Amino acid sequence: MTSPAHETVEAEHLRRLLRRWATTVTVVTAAGDGRPFGFTATSFTSVSLCPPVMSFCVDSGSSSWPMLREAEHVAVHVLDAGQADLARTFATRGIDRFAATGWRPGPYGVPLLPRSLAWLVCHVSARIPAGDHVIVLAEPLEAQVVEGSPLLYHDGRYAALA
Repeated sequence: MTSPAHETVEAEHLRRLLRRWATTVTVVTAAGDGRPFGFTATSFTSVSLCPPVMSFCVDSGSSSWPMLREAEHVAVHVLDAGQADLARTFATRGIDRFAATGWRPGPYGVPLLPRSLAWLVCHVSARIPAGDHVIVLAEPLEAQVVEGSPLLYHDGRYAALA
């Protein structure tokens, strides 16, 4: 992706810089091979309002990527300030991330997590390789929003608005 004529910022320096960036925490879920899967993502953003398009990124080496590569629909959950444990669960490798969540099947068969501040059920419209990640573009089809405060990620920790 980089041109040989341009130098890039070293990965560790960029990582330190990005730790200063506070972002909302989301969990992306989908169904594949007859079971739910999901992961924590802090790279969720709005791309366009007309037409509505959202994006999130996933590590192409993650355990979720093989199933996400095939998923037609996903749910993106904006976590509530009290859901740091859920964020940690969905960021942990090698465990059943859905075991104690109380999830339910939602539209298009995507798993919906309880007590999220908001969720969007989306149709995946594009997957764009970008370095060691893939940018996923998704079109919202259904949504739910409740009152509350979002869970944030800043400086390597989960936080809430004061």
